[in-house]
Amino acid sequence: MQIFEVQMSKIFYPCVIAAAVHLALSPAAFAADNTKDTTDKSSDEQPIEVMVVSADFRGTTVDNTPSSVTVIDQQRIEDQGAEHFEDMLNNVANFNWSGATARPRYFQIRGVGEQEDYKGAPNSSVGFIVDDIDLSGLGMVASMYDLQQFEVLRGPQGTRYGANALAGLIYLKSNDPTQVAEHGLELSLGEDNLRTLSGYSSGPLTDSGKLLYRVALQQHKQNGYMNNLYLNRDDTNQRDEFTGHLKLRWYATDNLQADLTVLHADYKDGYDAWTLDNNGKNTLTDQPGLDNQRTTGSSLKLTYSGFDQFELISLSSWAKTHFDNGYDGDWANPDYWAALDCDGEACEYNYWWDKKGNRRTLTQEFRITSNDAGKIFGGTTDWLAGIYLMDLAEDNDLYSEYNGSPDEVLQSKYSANNYAVFGQLDSDLGEGYRLSVGLRLEQRSSDYSDSNNDNFSPSENMWGGHVALSKQLAQGQEAYLRVARGYKAGGFNMTLPTSLSDKKQFDTEILYNYELGLKSQWFDGVAGSRLALFYMDRQHQQVSASIQDPVDPQRFILFTDNAGSSSNYGAELEANWYATDTLELYSSVGYLKTKYGTYIYEDSYGNPVDLSGRELANSPRWTYSLGASWHADNGWFANVNASGKSKFYYSDSNDSQSKPYAIVNAKVGYDADSWALYFWGRNLFDKQYGVRGFYFGNEPDQDWADKQYIRYGDPRQLGVTFKLKFM
Repeated sequence: MQIFEVQMSKIFYPCVIAAAVHLALSPAAFAADNTKDTTDKSSDEQPIEVMVVSADFRGTTVDNTPSSVTVIDQQRIEDQGAEHFEDMLNNVANFNWSGATARPRYFQIRGVGEQEDYKGAPNSSVGFIVDDIDLSGLGMVASMYDLQQFEVLRGPQGTRYGANALAGLIYLKSNDPTQVAEHGLELSLGEDNLRTLSGYSSGPLTDSGKLLYRVALQQHKQNGYMNNLYLNRDDTNQRDEFTGHLKLRWYATDNLQADLTVLHADYKDGYDAWTLDNNGKNTLTDQPGLDNQRTTGSSLKLTYSGFDQFELISLSSWAKTHFDNGYDGDWANPDYWAALDCDGEACEYNYWWDKKGNRRTLTQEFRITSNDAGKIFGGTTDWLAGIYLMDLAEDNDLYSEYNGSPDEVLQSKYSANNYAVFGQLDSDLGEGYRLSVGLRLEQRSSDYSDSNNDNFSPSENMWGGHVALSKQLAQGQEAYLRVARGYKAGGFNMTLPTSLSDKKQFDTEILYNYELGLKSQWFDGVAGSRLALFYMDRQHQQVSASIQDPVDPQRFILFTDNAGSSSNYGAELEANWYATDTLELYSSVGYLKTKYGTYIYEDSYGNPVDLSGRELANSPRWTYSLGASWHADNGWFANVNASGKSKFYYSDSNDSQSKPYAIVNAKVGYDADSWALYFWGRNLFDKQYGVRGFYFGNEPDQDWADKQYIRYGDPRQLGVTFKLKFM
């Protein structure tokens, strides 16, 4: 009860204070109606979805964006009862994640992405941005509460985002401040001792309505499903997660708008998820793992429209993150091992690994974008140009202990500076044709040093961009052809043994993406579909390699290598249909075929392993989802959704595979004007499914024989949510 009261004080009272400030400064706010859209829509009018891609330069609608993009809005998120980005991942075709952390941090789009990062020279293939704050490689802090929408852009985003978006981009956008005051509270209780308390407050801070605010806070706690039999605890795999957003919007003048966002997230999660017998329920560790991340960040967007022919935008962001990721590497305890026989003696095996670090990221972008008066080539072409700067610094302290003695000890410092110029032309060619051409030139310099006297200072110039031609075939039917070039910086491997001295550095990866798509609206917007066919040509493909040290089996030698050129191809299809005024059906399906180019490496004992032509890790052939939401006029509501994946390889370094799986979720309840009550269930049929796997030796009593170990996703959970909204 005391814990519950503490969590309530963190959330409820700040919301009440924000509302009180609002009332004090704007007593007439409740009476004013300044909403932007006051159109009275009749009850029999069929809904037409118009979703804008916030990650795009110009905020283009989904159906007019000439690339494969998934946008999932707040209504869908709420219908499915999602609390974290992890709960929504399976809605996205050809999208996967690696369960190497307590919450998703490493993502794969169309088979391209990382599985882990144990050393400390971040170099992401998939960008991750929250309200214009760059958290690439730190995607863990991703609450779905008070989120307007999230977007997944597939394929290289070379023009817009450059080096951190080789495979694509994830963009989360929280709700903006409102002209009319509104406030809400939400409480969820569920199995696994789940307790989530959330609240938001939004409205004007001045009578003029020129200064608006929005604050949203959430505290989420649960035990984490695992029982630690050795410590007699059920919370060693816990989730203890706080997320807070503050937004201010200031209409400074008729021509200047300022948008400030402040994000603070403090995740104190456990990571006690591995067992020697793959039971997925009971652990035996004496030093349970942890996965902590505390992030504070902000972004400031200034939009000035006072020039005759163009608009000036300044976009600044800053983020500081402290993280601590540790695990019990022997997955048991000294008493367990001492009871077993190792060559006629009691086994001794006790291993702990931990990495602490701090990352600071600064970004600045200036761009000018043409308005209607500034179009060129006879008024047919919009244009934009800009510059981008990023400064990233990360310090790491890695420490591991084996049988009571220090094993790996490494302190490192890393910094990187990116400078880029970019431009884009969007032309109306007439007769339904549109052409988009973009180019980005980027220079990256980095510097690394550590306590093992490894020093690297690589610098390189890179370029990317796109050419996209679209054609309106008929009303509501838009086809496009897109060619895009993306890039991911080369880098270096630290602390390698002499036998791998030729792997000290690896080359830049280049990705060419060829895409053909059709975006359609059917029956006056009652139904819609988005189809994309793609072919990806990867040159100097970067591969995460892992070799178990034959001398010290508790250690792994981790490095990035270049495989030969490879190709991925496949398709994505998304569809939705408002079958009636109260019933919506939606679905997605992805098909993906991946394979290595020429790639041969040596295992721990010098034996060649040939992965040439094998499918890539975390690249299921099929991904799919299907859902239905029913909103009755009298307030009753129901949602059911299912999603799944075919089998996939867990790693680039071995042939360990998952099993195909499908999970089903549901939510039902009543939604009144000012309150709502829902009952929900996740993974209703309690499907056991793997999200990460290893194949190596971790049992000394078995002579370190190779074996598959699996980390499983969340089992079935039932709960209830109560919501209160007041104006």
